[in-house]
Amino acid sequence: MKTYTLAALIILGSLNSAYAADKEITLGRFFGACEDVPAKVADASGEACIIQSVINSFSDAKNGVTVKTLPTDWGNYYDQLKAAYSGGTPPNVHVMHKHRLPEFAGVGILAEVTANDYASVGIDPNDWAQSAKDAVTLHGKMYGIPMDLHANLWHLNMDLFEQAGLLNKDGTPKLPSTPAELQAHAKLMKEKTGKDYLAADFAQFPLGVRTALALIWQQGGNIFDESGVTVDTDEARNAIKVLTDLFDANYANPKLNYAESQQAFLDGNSAVLINGTWVVDFYDAQAADANVPLNDYQIASFPTLFANGATWADSHIWTIPTAVKSDSATYKTSLQLLAWINNHNLDWARTGHMAVRTSVLEDTAYQALPHRAEYLETTKIAKDNPPSKKYGAIQDVLNRELQSIWLTGKSVDDALADAQYDIEDLQ
Repeated sequence: MKTYTLAALIILGSLNSAYAADKEITLGRFFGACEDVPAKVADASGEACIIQSVINSFSDAKNGVTVKTLPTDWGNYYDQLKAAYSGGTPPNVHVMHKHRLPEFAGVGILAEVTANDYASVGIDPNDWAQSAKDAVTLHGKMYGIPMDLHANLWHLNMDLFEQAGLLNKDGTPKLPSTPAELQAHAKLMKEKTGKDYLAADFAQFPLGVRTALALIWQQGGNIFDESGVTVDTDEARNAIKVLTDLFDANYANPKLNYAESQQAFLDGNSAVLINGTWVVDFYDAQAADANVPLNDYQIASFPTLFANGATWADSHIWTIPTAVKSDSATYKTSLQLLAWINNHNLDWARTGHMAVRTSVLEDTAYQALPHRAEYLETTKIAKDNPPSKKYGAIQDVLNRELQSIWLTGKSVDDALADAQYDIEDLQ
C-alpha cells in the first residue's frame, strides 16, 4: 500500500467530510478481530474482544448512536489511516501509538482537546499518571486520551526453568544480569532441556528493534542525540552482539515471525518469549488449557543486562481528527466515546496492559489482576525515544537493517552504515 506524506495532509482542515451528527460515528483501530463479541464487557478477554465490547457497549448506552468500527490491518494500519486522511474520510475517532503523535499532530490534523472539552464529558486529566498525560501532550497541547502503558516483558515457562536448574531457592526464576550470564543460562537450558532459551519475533514486526533499543538504553546510550539520529555507536554494537551471540550458538531462532515465536513458546519449545503486556491474559488462559503444553506460566520485567534498567515502552492513545470539529454534534459524541473508553480503563487493563488512571492503579481490583505483581518493576524501567515526526520511518529502517544482519548475514558495519544513510535521507 502506498505510504502518504503527512505534510501534504494539512489541507484537511477544509475537508468536506460527511459526518453524521448523532446517528453514526466511525472508529479506526487495530488490536485484531473479535469473532464473537461478548454482550457484557466483563465477559470479554483479549485485546480485540475487550475493546470491541467496550465500543459496542457505548452504542448500547447511547440510544440512537452507532459506532462503526472500520476494518483495518495491524501491519498496515498507519498506511491505511494516512490514506483515509488523504481521501478526506478519516474515522471520527481512532487509536494510535504515542510515538506517532508528533507525526500526525505536528501537521495539524489532530484536534486539540481543551480543558473545557474534557470537563464537558467528565474526563479528569488530573487522574492520569504523569507519563500518561505526557503521552497525549505535544508542545503544551493535549490530544485525546491515553489508554495504557504497554511494554516488553519476559514471558517465562517455569517448567523449563526448573528442568534447567534456573530457579532461586525461593522458587523464583533465576534471570541473567550480564550478557555473559545470559549466554551461560541459555547454554544450560539447551543442555538440560534441548529447548531454546529465548524466542521473539525477530523476522517480521520490530520486536528486534525494541529489544535492541532496550539494551542500548541499559548502557546509557540512545540513538537520538543532539545532532539527530546516530545508530553506529558502541552501545548499539553491544546490543546487537547480545542477540547475535544467542543466534550463533543456536539458543534462539532469528527466523521466527510473530505468530511462530508465540507458538514456539506455547508449545514448550522456548523458555522465554519477549513480547508485550498485551498478551498476558491470553497466555494465562492458554496455560490453564490442558491441551496447551505451556503449563506453569510466569512473567518477569525485562532483566537488566548492563548498568541501567530499561525496557521498550509506548502508549496507546485515542484521538479525534481536526476536521470533526466542524460538526459540533459529532465532535461532542466523539468526546463522549473517549470518556467511555477512559471509564473502562480497568477493563482494558485486564489484557495485561498497565492502567493510566491513578484511581484505577490504586484500586484493589486492578492490583489483584493475574500476574500483575510479577512485573511491577516495569513501570520504573519503561523507556521510549523522544518525540519525532519520523520515528515510524526510522523504526522501519532499523527493522530492515537489523534483520539483514541475522537473516541474510549482512555485516554489522554495512547494516549500520546503510541504516544511517537511509535515516539521514528521511530528514
